[in-house]
Amino acid sequence: MRQNPERRTALIDAAIEVLADQGARGLTFRAVDGQAAVPVGTASNYFANRDALLTQAGQRVFQRLDPGPAVVGEALALPRTRESVDRLMHEMVERITNFRSGYLAMLELRLEATRRPELREVLTKQIRENVQENIDFHLESGMPGDADTVVMLYLSLNWLILERLTLPDVFGEDRAAALISAAVDQIVPPQ
Repeated sequence: MRQNPERRTALIDAAIEVLADQGARGLTFRAVDGQAAVPVGTASNYFANRDALLTQAGQRVFQRLDPGPAVVGEALALPRTRESVDRLMHEMVERITNFRSGYLAMLELRLEATRRPELREVLTKQIRENVQENIDFHLESGMPGDADTVVMLYLSLNWLILERLTLPDVFGEDRAAALISAAVDQIVPPQ
C-alpha cells in the first residue's frame, strides 16, 4: 500500500464526494480515481479493499466536521446561558450543512453499516465518542442542562439537518432557523 499521506487524504475526500453524489453503490476505486483526478488504479494502491475505503471515509467526515480550537475557544468565552447554547446550535447546524457532501456521505455510510459489521463497529465507536465529547464539553463548560440535554439536541437537530440537506423546501431556511431556537427553548432548561 502506498504511504503518501496527502494523496491518501485526497483520495478519501474524493470518496466522500462520490458517496454524496452517487451513493454507496457508486463508490468504486475507478470512481474515486476519477473524482480525485488521478490515474486509474491509484485508489487501489492506497486501500486494501472497498471496506477500508468506506471506513476511512467515515473517519474523515468527522475530522472535517471538527470545529477546531478557535471555535471551541470562542464557545468557552460565551456566557453560560440558554442564549449561548442557541448561538452554538445555530453555528453547528450551519457548519454541518455547509459540508453537505460530508453529511450525505455519512448517511450513505450509515445505511451501508447495516450490512457491514466492521463499518458499523467503526461508525458506532466514532459517533458514540463524538456524542460523549459534546456531552463532556457541555458539562465542563457549565452551560445549562445535562447529558440528556445534549443528546436531545443532537437527535432533534440531526433530523433538521437531514431535512435541510435532502428536502430543503419542507421548512425553508428561515423556518429551520426558528426551529433550532425552538428546540433549544424546549430542551435546554432556563437558568
